[in-house]
This record gives sequence, C-alpha cells and structure tokens, in this order.
Amino acid sequence: MAFKAEPISRPREQVERQLREAIMSSEFKPGQRLPSEAQLADGFKVSRATVREALRSLATDGLISKQQGASGGSFVEAVDHESLASELSTSMDTILKLGRITHDEVERVRVILEVPGAELAARNRTRADLADLERMLQAGAVSEGVGVGDFDAEFHRRIVAASGNRVLLALFTALVRVLRGSGALEYTGDAEQAVAAFHDQHRVLLDAIAAGDPDAAGKAMAEHIVYFEQSVRAGGRD
Repeated sequence: MAFKAEPISRPREQVERQLREAIMSSEFKPGQRLPSEAQLADGFKVSRATVREALRSLATDGLISKQQGASGGSFVEAVDHESLASELSTSMDTILKLGRITHDEVERVRVILEVPGAELAARNRTRADLADLERMLQAGAVSEGVGVGDFDAEFHRRIVAASGNRVLLALFTALVRVLRGSGALEYTGDAEQAVAAFHDQHRVLLDAIAAGDPDAAGKAMAEHIVYFEQSVRAGGRD
C-alpha cells in the first residue's frame, strides 16, 4: 500500500473546518448562538485570536453573523435558497457598482431563466402556487402604485417559485433584486397600455401553467419577453 504525506492543517484551519462541518450537518441550527470565543478557544486548545480568524472566515462565507452587545455573539445563518439569493444579489450589486458587469448582462441572464422557469412551473406547480398567481393577477397591483416593471418581475418570480427548483429561484431572485435596486425595472412609458397588455399576456401564461402544458407555457413566456423588449422597454426610453 502506498502512503503519501499530507500537510498538517494550521490551528485556524482546523477550527474553521470543524465548525463549518458542525454547521453544515445541522449540529448547530440556524439562529443558534455559537459558544463564546473564550469557550471555543478552551475547547480547541488554541488562542482566542485563532478562533477569531476562523469565525471571520465563516462570516465571510455567510455561514454565521456577528452581533454586538450583551446578548450578542456569533449566530448561525440559515443556509438555504434564500440565503443563496441574498449572497448572490449582494455580490452582483457590488460588481455592478464597480462597472465590471452591465445591467444589460444581468437582464439577459434573467430572461434566459424565464422560459425554462415557466416550463418547469407547468410541470410542478401546486394548487397553492396557482392560487397565489391568480390572486396577484386579479389584484391589479400595477394600478395601485406598483411599477409596471416591478409587477412584471414579481409575477415572473412567483412563476419561477412554482417551478419547484430552488436554485433557479435563488438565481432569479438575486437578479431581480439587483435590477430593482438599480432602478432598471422602472418604466416611464404608457403605463395604462402596458398594464392592459401585461394582464392579457400573463393570463395566457397562467392558463398554460394551470393546464400543465410546458410547451405552451414556454411559448407564452417567450412571446411575452419579446413584447416587453420590443414594445414596453422601447416606450420607456422615449
């Protein structure tokens, strides 16, 4: 049998690895406070500075958060699709502000996700999903002060949620948050005309999803996207 030498981990790496494994295995639950730095240092037989470095790395990765005060400490963050969306949107927003990517690039990826999202929704939607989408469509939220772009993005986000794919939902949610925060979803054209067109197109889309027809849902979403890009967006730029 052949053996190979492996490097010995530094104390900080050992502390970080074991805490990470405890969090990922749910030994430490979301929202639970970790032992204090002094307790961890004593348990691992390392200095508090070493523990502090390990905790800083875990915080950077979004696994824990630090809170100040008498009731503060290090708390385990929820590790799910919502936290993934939050991390992604924060990162993309930073890169956008630095000018390393453009709003058009973000918007293009959002569009790429929408057709398969609609197709999956037609396959996997639940009664609760359909009821939620129907309520939103009937509420006419746009006419009550919600922007055309914001309403459209939220309706599409709920469709993606109905797909049952949480990674897809996290990606789409992150993209929408970045676009909304930058003002890219604002529309200044003929809102009344857009609302009427959106309602009709959303109705066709929702009916296809309710019928469980992936091809029709994908086609309806694709046609809606073409309308948005060629008519609504163009009107907003005039």
